Amino acid sequence: MISTARLISVNVGEPRELLWMGRTVKTGIFKDAIRGRVAVRRLNLNGDKQADLSVHGGLDKAVYLYPAEHYVYWQEEYPGMQLPWGMFGENLTTEGMLEDEVSIGDQFRVGSVELMVTQPRLPCYKLGIRFGRDDIIKRFMAAGRPGFYLRVLQEGEVGAGDTIERISRDDGEVTVSDVFRLIGKDRDDTETLRRAVQVKTLPDSLRSHFLNNLERQGR
Repeated sequence: MISTARLISVNVGEPRELLWMGRTVKTGIFKDAIRGRVAVRRLNLNGDKQADLSVHGGLDKAVYLYPAEHYVYWQEEYPGMQLPWGMFGENLTTEGMLEDEVSIGDQFRVGSVELMVTQPRLPCYKLGIRFGRDDIIKRFMAAGRPGFYLRVLQEGEVGAGDTIERISRDDGEVTVSDVFRLIGKDRDDTETLRRAVQVKTLPDSLRSHFLNNLERQGR
């Protein structure tokens, strides 16, 4: 249960081009923590953009949130590596917003912004670019610490130190962790699949994926 949650850091970054595995790649995963208040718009934060809009960005992936609590785990996984806020490409680094306590469709107020939880983050090879190593992709999936995307319901401003208030809870109570499991290791969890496809705010791509899993099972 979420009691007190707060915004630890706001991180933004413009896409940049760099050489990776012998080819030029454009990525927006490099984020820097910034001071002061930042405007949050329907598709991103001021000073922030997504590079590949075919898989990133859009209304359901406008803002990416990652719990600060997970940084302790990753520091143990990669001792000696610098892990500044924004290392995972998140816009919002938070405290008190864990994946098993937040459901798809839950709505929150941060500063003057209202946000809705849409789906967990699935890593692409660009996270490997940020870490400078490919093993982070498999380890990220295995760790079950994905963070999650948010849709912007009301534009406004946020800043580090803002409290985070849950203003609405989805009746289905399908958590971010539930959905992440269904995508990964628990694809045959029929009960949770059935509950997930009933969540009205679940993105259509995930709903179709889960419906296909149910059809494949003949259930």
